[in-house]
Amino acid sequence: MRTRLLPLLIVLLAGVLLALGFPLAGITAGVEQQRVVVDRIDDAARFASLAQYVTARPGAGKTPDEDERQTTLSAELRRYHELYGIRAGVFFRDGTPMAAAPADWRVPEKGEGARAFSEALAGRRSHDPHQIWPWDDDGRIPVASPVVRDGDVVAVVVTDSPTGRMRSRVLHGWLLIGAGECAAMLVAVGAAFRLTGWVLRPVRVLDAASHDIATGRMKSRVAAASGPPELRRLARSFNEMADNVEEVLEQQRAFVADASHQLRNPLSALLLRIELLALELPDGNEEIASVRTEGKRLARVLDDLLGLALAEHAAADLQLTDIAALAAERVGSWRPLADDEGVLLSYEGQRAVTGWADPVALSSALDALIDNALKFTPAGERVTVGVAPDGETVRITVCDHGPGLTEDELARIGDRFWRSGRHQNVSGSGLGLSITRALLAGGGATLSFAPHRPHGLRVTVVVPRNAP
Repeated sequence: MRTRLLPLLIVLLAGVLLALGFPLAGITAGVEQQRVVVDRIDDAARFASLAQYVTARPGAGKTPDEDERQTTLSAELRRYHELYGIRAGVFFRDGTPMAAAPADWRVPEKGEGARAFSEALAGRRSHDPHQIWPWDDDGRIPVASPVVRDGDVVAVVVTDSPTGRMRSRVLHGWLLIGAGECAAMLVAVGAAFRLTGWVLRPVRVLDAASHDIATGRMKSRVAAASGPPELRRLARSFNEMADNVEEVLEQQRAFVADASHQLRNPLSALLLRIELLALELPDGNEEIASVRTEGKRLARVLDDLLGLALAEHAAADLQLTDIAALAAERVGSWRPLADDEGVLLSYEGQRAVTGWADPVALSSALDALIDNALKFTPAGERVTVGVAPDGETVRITVCDHGPGLTEDELARIGDRFWRSGRHQNVSGSGLGLSITRALLAGGGATLSFAPHRPHGLRVTVVVPRNAP
């Protein structure tokens, strides 16, 4: 869930930052250009005040005062151009230069400069030139200001400014904005990690507790002390549910154990009376033999029910166990019976593989699996028990060469009281594998079934190698 929630939060935060960053970048560029334009307007206004009293055109007869004013204006424009690299000039209405620096510079015939000159002829100062961006290498800012005498526009001051420094300042400002955005994004990502961790921590704990209960560890509970109030209420509700489920299961186990225990005495008395009755009947009576067989089967069912109740109720005593040695020892214990039935029972695998398991429960589970394999393996065939490490687990396999099971039967194997219709003549209650699964689940082990080629059944027990 965290991997799905984090990208969503990060995308939303990035969208917000970009939505703020782009307008801020545009405002920064606009402010820098406006500062340049205002500065150029002030410069143009100063040149206009100097040109206001120059009335004679170049080459015409001029008084000494007019000549001095013309010279002063030309000198100011020339120093201005040399100092700032800005082209500047004062032009009459027809575009004839009154003074210009450089001397050969003229009013642009088109573009922003021509528009600014036209606006100034109409008595308006430049106020909104085209925005120059950092990637506009050839961009320049033309500014024009009218020279007014006696209420009439007699000339126009035009400046044409390079934008290299301005674009550098804009780019520097954008870099600062980008750095700020990156820093804010890092802070936002860190906050998102903390927020999702705080929100999802109770969910992870709840998931772990649910898994524990699903695998038989009914004592698992959730500490409802952290996270949002809604999840704390959910944790409390989960604990109440787990308490009720545990109580119901405990009552069910107690009922099964008590029923199987209480039925043993009447059943024993009934079997004894059957034996006494058999003494009064002729030897080889089929009915009494059938009753005796069904009575013994019922006794086995009661014993298995009691064993199942105890297996589901008992807590596992997990220890670091040599799984290979334990499996080899159980194979050795069952080999005499296998030899009597003509089945070759062998152990194949490593000699030492450790894992965490309850030795008593695992031994009982292996006994049930080997017994089951010997029942269905005909004489002359093999039953193989193997142990091998598999990453963080240990795999125990019990493979027989019996008739095996169909796909439908594999889906039902391990269900309580279920037995294949083809094996009804084999002794058993249908609870052996259920007891085995309950014994293994208490220690965190799992049990699975699969066909064994070319025929037979493969039973796999997976035991964890790490401490729970």
